[in-house]
Amino acid sequence: MKRNHAETVLTSIPYLIWMVVFTVIPLLLVTYFAFTDETGALTMANLSAVREYVAVIFRSIWLAFIATVLCLLIAYPLAYIISRAPQRRQRTYLLLVMLPMWINFLLRTYAWMTLLENTGIINRLLGIFGIGPLAMINTQGAVVLGMVYNYLPFMILPLYSVMTKIENGLIEAAQDLGAPRSTVFSSVVLPLSMPGVMTGITMVFVPAVSTFIISRMLGGGSNMMIGDLIELQFLGNAYNPNLGAAISLGLMILILFCMSMLNQLNEEDKEGMII
Repeated sequence: MKRNHAETVLTSIPYLIWMVVFTVIPLLLVTYFAFTDETGALTMANLSAVREYVAVIFRSIWLAFIATVLCLLIAYPLAYIISRAPQRRQRTYLLLVMLPMWINFLLRTYAWMTLLENTGIINRLLGIFGIGPLAMINTQGAVVLGMVYNYLPFMILPLYSVMTKIENGLIEAAQDLGAPRSTVFSSVVLPLSMPGVMTGITMVFVPAVSTFIISRMLGGGSNMMIGDLIELQFLGNAYNPNLGAAISLGLMILILFCMSMLNQLNEEDKEGMII
């Protein structure tokens, strides 16, 4: 037992070093700069200044929420169809889902700029039928569209991994007992797929609420999100790393709060299934 314990400790050392260097130390630095000023003196002014950007924070949460809901509505039936398909087709469908992820994130967003701009491909096609040009670029709708497109695979994959474990026998048994499709879905498929739903929501909402490339390229300057605000404090003309650290700290607290709420809901769902 002692030997196995020693081997476990030795094998975990590289991971512990990685966590300390790339997770713990950066978090401590962010916390330090959030509570200090340019001279290194302790201050609460940075956290107080975060209140001036409440509108940006709420916009980020709202757009990320809309994108997450749309991803769930699109991904859920797709994941179910893929999970019920024959094994060969499942691999093909998953390849099609992951194929866009092989292309650089920035290039994918540039492609949507080309499609949505006033002289873009979509408006040119609409112009053939005498429609437009429609103002699609530099809008909140364009930002949501970009987030849905880029983060949709992160919703499909966890849903598929859970749904593929749902045995057809359970669904067939419910149907044989006379349950309509709506009851089969609400009583069998949905409860068993909730872990995938919670994981997918987390994997989409967290990067969506902190995104900055999509909002800058597709939303323009009028749709700034919290990620853009943080970047401006470190790389923009309004250079203020202490304020940027305070906003980053607030964003981390927000994300941890949302994740804890989702985990709590997931645990309640599991308890309900056991009962």
